[in-house]
Amino acid sequence: MALDRWVAFVILCAALAYGYAAFFTMDASLPPFMKRNPIWPSTFPKVLCVMAVITSLFILLGFEKAAETGKKPDIDYRRLGDYHLVHALLLIGLMVAYALCLRPLGFLFSTFAFLAIGAFVLGERKFHILIPVAALASGTVWYLVDQVLGIFLRPWPMFF
Repeated sequence: MALDRWVAFVILCAALAYGYAAFFTMDASLPPFMKRNPIWPSTFPKVLCVMAVITSLFILLGFEKAAETGKKPDIDYRRLGDYHLVHALLLIGLMVAYALCLRPLGFLFSTFAFLAIGAFVLGERKFHILIPVAALASGTVWYLVDQVLGIFLRPWPMFF
């Protein structure tokens, strides 16, 4: 089986587990007054689960390759060393570090560092553009979430 189908199978398994949680366990603890609402806290996870299952089944069953006959696969799993795996693994590690640093270092610094280092890993070397864009993006997102939506995000590190 090709690598894209293996990835689709893993995503299908994760989506089914996520869907089980969304459809059967999330709504059990709702208070009675929320059970009459048209949109529940589990509505978006349910939609996301259905879309992920449909998409992964589409790839797993090979419908996207019906028009392509006689072509070799896009990703050759026997030549994974030829791809930029280091960049992908660095980005995954950076995402984990971002999630772990979000509370102790604050939203603004963590998001700025994530955007700047992530862009550097992806190959951006124009620091005179990269630094202001990362600062503006993290500040804008914080302002929209904290001030406009009213969801508190700790902007500064815990020791401030």
